[in-house]
Amino acid sequence: MAFKKELINPIYAEIIPRQLTFSTQNTIHHQSDWYVTDSGALDMSKLLEAFQEFFREHSKHWVERFQYKEAGPQLLLQAFLQRVINSGGRIEREYGLGRGRTDLMVIWHYPQGIQKEVIELKILYSNLDKTISKGLEQINEYLDRCAQNEGHLVIFDRRESITWDEKIFCEQKMYNNKTITIWGM
Repeated sequence: MAFKKELINPIYAEIIPRQLTFSTQNTIHHQSDWYVTDSGALDMSKLLEAFQEFFREHSKHWVERFQYKEAGPQLLLQAFLQRVINSGGRIEREYGLGRGRTDLMVIWHYPQGIQKEVIELKILYSNLDKTISKGLEQINEYLDRCAQNEGHLVIFDRRESITWDEKIFCEQKMYNNKTITIWGM
């Protein structure tokens, strides 16, 4: 018999990751407006590009601080985003416990309405093409459920044998008429 792993009380979906990343959130420094466009929308590409740089420079130090090492890169991204998003939006988390993934949807309020940014997070263990393929399938389903046509697939490459220049990349792909930006870290 398979058991579905989910958080019983929805409030825990917000409290648990905030508690796990609290000290990290408080020590990540950033300016307050570089990630917002002139129209007030969130510039998600600029934000993820900044996280790529931050992750490259500091991940080894920060990821070791988390009690859950495997989830460290994902928790670090959530802490990084939470500091920014708190000023005008929120992060909704879908827990894929036991399935090796955590999906995020950033909700941003600005003068023209509400912006939704879907992010699929994957950990790469060996094969980049397979990880991208699986990630594209998953984010496609998530985008359908959220009624969005664009999203971000973030892949954390934990292999020590690969240089940072090989790990860091950004490319866009079309998948089922959806634009998905793939971020390698």
